[in-house]
Amino acid sequence: MSLRRTIARVAAISTLIALVLVVAAPAAFAADGVGLAGRTDDRIITFFCFGVIAFFPILVITLSLIQGHLEKRKERRRYDLDRLS
Repeated sequence: MSLRRTIARVAAISTLIALVLVVAAPAAFAADGVGLAGRTDDRIITFFCFGVIAFFPILVITLSLIQGHLEKRKERRRYDLDRLS
């Protein structure tokens, strides 16, 4: 597949996604503060924002712990391969 076809395919998909978002945008706006979760007030927005703030540090800590575990495993495997070679 040529680069020109790939670029054309990506452009077509991007245009389609943008068109779908533009068509769906009016349905996303809530009338008078009533959305999918019911009436939205300051308390709900505040708790949602606190959840977003808490999510990212928890995500970073979790991914760092996973990466540390995988690094230890890789080093242990490397050590075993060197020892048995």
